[in-house]
Amino acid sequence: MKLAHKQLILAAMIGALGLAASAQTPPPPPAGAPGPGMMHRDGPGRMDSERMRARMQERMAHRMAKLTQLLQITPAQEGAWNAYVAALRPTNMQRPDRRKMRDEFEKMTTPERIDRMRAMRAARMAEMDKRADATKVFYAALTPEQKKSFDVIGARMFKGGRGHRGHGGGHRM
Repeated sequence: MKLAHKQLILAAMIGALGLAASAQTPPPPPAGAPGPGMMHRDGPGRMDSERMRARMQERMAHRMAKLTQLLQITPAQEGAWNAYVAALRPTNMQRPDRRKMRDEFEKMTTPERIDRMRAMRAARMAEMDKRADATKVFYAALTPEQKKSFDVIGARMFKGGRGHRGHGGGHRM
């Protein structure tokens, strides 16, 4: 009985593979047009930076509007809220050109590369510190009920764990 069961499973798997192999692939999109779910690109491997910047700003505005609604920000808290939102905005939305950076790194000596990476890390840490300080100042302006809500939202941001660096929907509001 076991042998017949295994043969049945094997036959089903072979049949499924045959169906998958015979399935037709959709025709490629016309030249210059992005395929489904793809963004326009500036060149090989580069996303259209204007569209990406606009999408990021749109998503941030949506999240901040939702957070304002969830926290029920009062007129007295508007100043702290505006300072918080301003601190969260990226100061440099340009992503580094990886090809250019790679070319620069190849020309550097190992100690120069180490120093460059340390400088980049220091800049990222300074940005994180600025945002953390702004968050603490804003948090101090909240009521105890708002603080509880903010804590729940913040805990959800770290709970997701899907994707790289939080990408992939792990921290939806």
